[in-house]
Amino acid sequence: MLTVIATLKVQPGKEDAFVAAAKSMIEYVTANEPGTKLYSLHRSMADPTTFVFYEVYADQAAFAAHGGSPAMAEFFGAAGTLLAGRPDIAMYEDIAARG
Repeated sequence: MLTVIATLKVQPGKEDAFVAAAKSMIEYVTANEPGTKLYSLHRSMADPTTFVFYEVYADQAAFAAHGGSPAMAEFFGAAGTLLAGRPDIAMYEDIAARG
C-alpha cells in the first residue's frame, strides 16, 4: 500500500470553488479507480484555506494511473487558478494499520 498526503493552500475567497472541483475529482476516483483504496479531502480547522487530501493506493501502479488520468489533469487545470502556491505532496509506505 502507498499513502499520499497532499496539502494544498487555496487563495482566500476561492475555497468553495476548490471544494466543488475536489468533490468532482472524488466522484471520478470513486467510480473509476479500484486501486485507489481511500481518497479523502479535509479542511484545516485553524485555517479554512488549507486543505489536505489523504490518499491510499493499492500499489505504485494505482497511484500512477490516478496521476495520469484525464480527470486529474482537469482537476489541476481548474485548481491551478485557485491555489496560492504549489501543493506539498508527501508519500509514505504502510508499516502497520488497523482495519
